[in-house]
This record gives sequence, C-alpha cells and structure tokens, in this order.
Amino acid sequence: MPVGLIVLVIVTGLIFFGLAHRVLDRLRLSDGMALAIIVAIIAGTFVPDIPITNRIAVNIGGAVIPLALAVYLFIKAGTTREKVRAVVASIVAGAVVYGASKVMPAGPEESQFMNYYYLYAIIGGAIAYLMGRSRRSAFIAGIMAIILSDLVQAAVNWYTGLPGKTVFGGAGAFDATVISGIFAVVLAEVVGETREKLQGGTAKKDMEFQDGRFTEKVGDENDE
Repeated sequence: MPVGLIVLVIVTGLIFFGLAHRVLDRLRLSDGMALAIIVAIIAGTFVPDIPITNRIAVNIGGAVIPLALAVYLFIKAGTTREKVRAVVASIVAGAVVYGASKVMPAGPEESQFMNYYYLYAIIGGAIAYLMGRSRRSAFIAGIMAIILSDLVQAAVNWYTGLPGKTVFGGAGAFDATVISGIFAVVLAEVVGETREKLQGGTAKKDMEFQDGRFTEKVGDENDE
C-alpha cells in the first residue's frame, strides 16, 4: 500500500473517531470539512491532469485542492505575523526541497513502500514546521514547499530548454504535496503538546514560566 494512501487512511480514522478534533480546531476546520477535503483529494486524483501549457499540467487531487486549502488557511490566519511566517516558511522550505532534489536520487522507487519522493515531503514538512511554528503556518508551508519546488524546476526547464513535463501534484492523493502538509502539522501538534506538558500540562497551557512562577501568556504561537 503506497505511503500516501496509508497516511490518508490514518488521518481519516483519527477524524472519524474524533481524535483529531484539537488539530482541526487550530486549522479552523470542522470534522465534516476535513473529511470532505480528503474525499475530494482522493476523487480528484482520478481526474485526468489538466494541461496548462504543453509542458505544465496540474492534478486536481494532488495540487489544486491542497493549494486551495492553503489559501483558505492563509486567509483565516489570525495575525499578520502568522501570515508573514507562513510566506517565509513556504519560500525557505521550497528552496530546501529544490536543493535536496538536486543531490538526492530521483529514479524509480526503492521499494513498493517508500521512494525518495516521499523524503522530499518529510524534508519539506520538517522545514515548514521549524519556520512556520503554528499549525496553520506549518501546514501552509508544507504544501507550498513542494509546489514552489516544482514551480522552480518548471522555470529552470523552460529557461534552459531541458525536455520534460512538470505535473503539479502528479501523484494525486499520494503526492508529496499532500504528505508534506500533513507531516508539518503533525510535527507542530506533537511538539506543541510536548511543550505544554513540560510547562505543566493542560491546566497551565495558557501560562508561561517566568521569574520562578507561571504567569499568563500573551499568545502562544503553537496555538494559533
């Protein structure tokens, strides 16, 4: 079973059993909206790629829907600071993924389970979290990292005259674009939960340790 499908099945199960409610709240998504998006991504995977030019095409499930979700979350971002972080994180993560694609093998799958393309998703998701910090910023940057990397490669191919066609989100629901965004927000949630526990658990999640005691925090970037 492909990695992308495994991830989507796990996410769907977490949503169905109400275990992802906290994360979805942070992303300003309801359970119904999240499930509808997953269904749309999977369904869009089987729609033929839409040609933009002779050398560029997009997949609805792998690129169009994730990009639309990223734009929605960007609009819903609570502060200008968070929006700036999302933009900066997207650019940095995209640059790192593009650089990785130049030094890592890009050939056939290593096995039926994992290939190097998913490593780009992991790299993109990790950088997206480190730079984005909040759940929304990390998710946006995780998606945009892969899209921007593909965009740069398409521009390089066009400028240098290299042959080849760039298909954004070409693997659909199994594409690195989807996996990168999910991985980034999972990192943000796990690290955020760990920080809360180290600061005293849920009873003190809105407090910060200062001058030998817990005081009320003014905004928690990981709760945005």
